[in-house]
Amino acid sequence: MSLLLLVVSALHILILILLFVATLDKSWWTLPEKESLNLWYDCTWINVNKTWACSNVSENGWLKAVQVLMVLSLILCCLSFILFMFQLYTMRRGGLFYATGFCQLCTSLAVFTGALIYAIHAKEILADHPPGGSFGYCFALAWVAFPLALASGVIYIHLRKRE
Repeated sequence: MSLLLLVVSALHILILILLFVATLDKSWWTLPEKESLNLWYDCTWINVNKTWACSNVSENGWLKAVQVLMVLSLILCCLSFILFMFQLYTMRRGGLFYATGFCQLCTSLAVFTGALIYAIHAKEILADHPPGGSFGYCFALAWVAFPLALASGVIYIHLRKRE
C-alpha cells in the first residue's frame, strides 16, 4: 500500500509541475523569428542587447478563457493534493478518495478545455502576429497533463484506504 501511495503522490506532483510550467512558462506559440508567445506576455528576442522584450497579450476573449481555465486547473490540482493528504490522515480505514478523485477529474476537464480552445481558436488569438509558427512546448505539456490528470482522478476514485 505504501508503494501505491508513493506512486499516486509522485504522479500528482508530476501533474502539478506540468501544469505550473504549461501555465507560467513562455512558449505556447513560437514564431520563426525567435518570438515566443505565452498566455500572459508576447516576448521577442532582441539580438542587439541579447534580451527578451515582452509586452502584454491581446485582449482576445478566447485567450482570456484559456488563461482562466489553466489557472483553474492549477488551483483544482493543488486543492486535490491537499485534500488527498487530509483524507489520507483523517479518513477511516476502508474509505474511498471520492472528493480527491472528483477534483482531479475537474482538473483534467479544465486542462482539456483550455488546450482545446487554444488549438481551435489559435488563428483568432494570434491575429495580431505574422502568419507562421507552431505550437510550443507549453501547449504540448498541457496536453500531456490532461490524460495524466484524468488517469489520476480515476485512480483516486478507485483507491481505498488500507492500514
